[in-house]
Amino acid sequence: MKCEEKFFELYKKMPSNVAFCPYRVCPIGAHSDHQLGKITGFAIDKGIHIAYKPKDSGVIEIASLQFEKRAQFHINFIFDKKQGDWADYLRGVAIALSKRYPLKMGIGAVIEGTLPIGGLSSSAAVCIAFLKALCDVNGITLSPLEIIEIALEAENKYVGVSCGKLDQSCEVFSKKGHLLFLDTRDESYELIPAPANMRPFKIAVFFSGVERTLVGSKFNMRVDECRAAAYALKAFANIPYGKFDETFLRDVPFGEFLKHKNSLPENWRLRAEHWYSEFQRVEAGAEAWRRGDIAEYGRLSFESGRSSICNWQTGSDELKALYEIMLSTDGIYGGRFSGAGFKGCCIAIIDPACEESIREKVGRQYLKIFPKLEGKFSVHICGTADGVCV
Repeated sequence: MKCEEKFFELYKKMPSNVAFCPYRVCPIGAHSDHQLGKITGFAIDKGIHIAYKPKDSGVIEIASLQFEKRAQFHINFIFDKKQGDWADYLRGVAIALSKRYPLKMGIGAVIEGTLPIGGLSSSAAVCIAFLKALCDVNGITLSPLEIIEIALEAENKYVGVSCGKLDQSCEVFSKKGHLLFLDTRDESYELIPAPANMRPFKIAVFFSGVERTLVGSKFNMRVDECRAAAYALKAFANIPYGKFDETFLRDVPFGEFLKHKNSLPENWRLRAEHWYSEFQRVEAGAEAWRRGDIAEYGRLSFESGRSSICNWQTGSDELKALYEIMLSTDGIYGGRFSGAGFKGCCIAIIDPACEESIREKVGRQYLKIFPKLEGKFSVHICGTADGVCV
């Protein structure tokens, strides 16, 4: 790994350990977790590596192979507010961990991402890989739920992204060759193995060539629109409600939505329309996977992507074009935008026998529409993977 080579270059010795957190893909279950919905997903065999060693001084010093600026701060003296750089994710993790456990040791490290940034939960993977490294040098053992909670707190409270538990849960609970079927309300989950009768599959990642960030995007606005819809629906249905940020569509029965949806402002109705229909797709998708029907699971993933365009009203021109190309490409079972849909990438579940023809067709048609992205657009074929490890 390049991070080990860079580590040796900086410190003149090999790292004591390497933490790895995979990226995740969520073919069905998008824009659902922040309203306590259900999701299906995989960890993939690409992700974030951190090569590291302990530092007695308590200093955190991390060089990145993707960003020029080095992260440097003391474990017990961290800015209370975010600084607007990639190291905010690290600071947020250190603060969240220090609230729960005493920290003495810092780390010297090099961090490496194995795919372009955008749509694969790279921020959550950075948080979790760094958390594992920081716990290792401080002799701390966390439960899977603690890992998820600390990484989520870093993004929600320090960085300021109103995301749910989807990313962190996929990156912690996943198992190679299995579909994760998770209820984000109570963290109950099932790892569904690919049945013997299922056709072979791989995960294709089509990176649009345009990177994005959730901070400052319309992601948080969409979350607020869902909460507003839930709040209004509770009022219409005479369901008790409390604080706005503790209100979720999961609290409102589907029948009440059908009864009162036409009383909602259009944007709120559309966001809720996506959430309720996605909840149903997730449950249907898990059943399709359980019986080995990858074609049906893929169809539902394509349907999820269409709902993201029409109801969630997201997707850059680049991602919409990729989605439409995927729909008409032989060998792709299904797919959608990955992540929030604000630039980034599309993911697809594909037949491995069609890998080369898929690469050729999707690349050729996409670059015909966006020739200026030649050299930036890329295709990556991945397998499923286990969750975070050292």
